[in-house]
Amino acid sequence: MDYLYKASNFTQRMTLGIFADYKVTGREHVPPDGPLIIVANHQSNLDPAFLSPSIPRRIRFLAKNSIFRVPIANWFLRTYGAFPLNRDGVDITAHRWSVAHLKSGGALALFPEGTRNPKGMGPAHAGVARLALSTKTRLLPVGITGTERLGSVLRVFNPTGRIRMSIGEPFELPLIDGRPSKDELEAITGMIMHRIAAQLPSEYRGLYSLEEPEGSADGSP
Repeated sequence: MDYLYKASNFTQRMTLGIFADYKVTGREHVPPDGPLIIVANHQSNLDPAFLSPSIPRRIRFLAKNSIFRVPIANWFLRTYGAFPLNRDGVDITAHRWSVAHLKSGGALALFPEGTRNPKGMGPAHAGVARLALSTKTRLLPVGITGTERLGSVLRVFNPTGRIRMSIGEPFELPLIDGRPSKDELEAITGMIMHRIAAQLPSEYRGLYSLEEPEGSADGSP
């Protein structure tokens, strides 16, 4: 039922165009088909709503299971393309859903930090690295700026300010024989986060600002 997804994205592009200084760069980097993991920094609960209309692909999300408890929210989120994730531990059901979606050639958007960090990028979880390694899926880094000022989810109807989506070039992870070690997962997770940080102005990079990633964003309009 893609009608809801398309209608929501159309409406969101309109509100962003009317109320915000909204710009997307790098759309040409988005592969038109094939499995893809979109990775982005996380500043606001509204990031998924602004990411979807910025990416020229039908994308799906993992979202914390608590927001699915209200029946109308559960219907909307699942129809829109979200799947509940239990953050209290390893969620095998969500992992299997993600693998199946990628194996079918779909695009999946994930926020490796797992929680909002409006003051700069925070530590990332290794789940994204594990998923990308196990499925041999390429990743697409996206830097989001300007959403940290939007607190209430109701601001989805009235987004204001300077909102930028910077899409980098897709990349693949190095091949690892067998099960990756903890050190390997940490190194690969760091590599993924620095690819995202490269799409952000320096003041947004947080923990990933110690090294200067190649092709870093300069914050220009």
